Amino acid sequence: MKNRFTKVLAKASALVALCLVLISAPALAQDDSRFSMDVTLNSDTFFGFYPFFAGSYSVSSNVDFTFYGILWSGGNNSAGAGGGPWGNWTEFGVGIGLEPAEGLSISPQIGITGGNLLSSGTNGPSIFGDGIVPNLTIGLDKAKTEGEIYLGYYAPLRNEAPANGTTLSYLHYWANFGVKASDFFSVGAHYEHLINTGGSNVSSSSDVYQWLGPYIQFSKPTGGAFARLSFGTDLVAGSDSFFKVTTGFSF
Repeated sequence: MKNRFTKVLAKASALVALCLVLISAPALAQDDSRFSMDVTLNSDTFFGFYPFFAGSYSVSSNVDFTFYGILWSGGNNSAGAGGGPWGNWTEFGVGIGLEPAEGLSISPQIGITGGNLLSSGTNGPSIFGDGIVPNLTIGLDKAKTEGEIYLGYYAPLRNEAPANGTTLSYLHYWANFGVKASDFFSVGAHYEHLINTGGSNVSSSSDVYQWLGPYIQFSKPTGGAFARLSFGTDLVAGSDSFFKVTTGFSF
């Protein structure tokens, strides 16, 4: 009887402690300026609609712990819609953020994907651990200029391809640079390249798309909300065009 009472008391104490933590968490969060997060909604010609989030927590004056996630899900390629054949493709990763100079950020990260694009070329089961994604992001945010460079390599972690099927790997990178014409409006250029670098049954690499064109962006002058439109030509497909729409919020 005593042991039973002790167990009940321990559970009750743990529940009270948990409630106190949950109650105090909002107050602690309001006082903690070390945490930041960006959330964006994106749509482009190849991947379709995909939400994205990126967060950081400062661990020292110039080093942050970072994390991110991409809900690729819908999109399309030769296999069809991403929510179906791609196996509801998603990506989540962690890394570090560095600020070597004012207005310049460098963030090496490593992510893991869920789905079936890399592990079976969209022909196998949807799995967690579909692939691994080492990546690097370099950001520029000055008073009059802005820009970003991204480089990510998508490699399969498992081989779930059926007979005569294949795994896939990709190199994805982009670069953009713009001028802040005002605290509300900026304009620049965007270049983006996706390469199928191979697979278990792919003999040579090939270009998936190669986009080049201008972008315009509208931003809240005090920071936070923004909207961007990138558009132009697909250099691989020749006369075909591309578009990318992004809207988001930083907090």
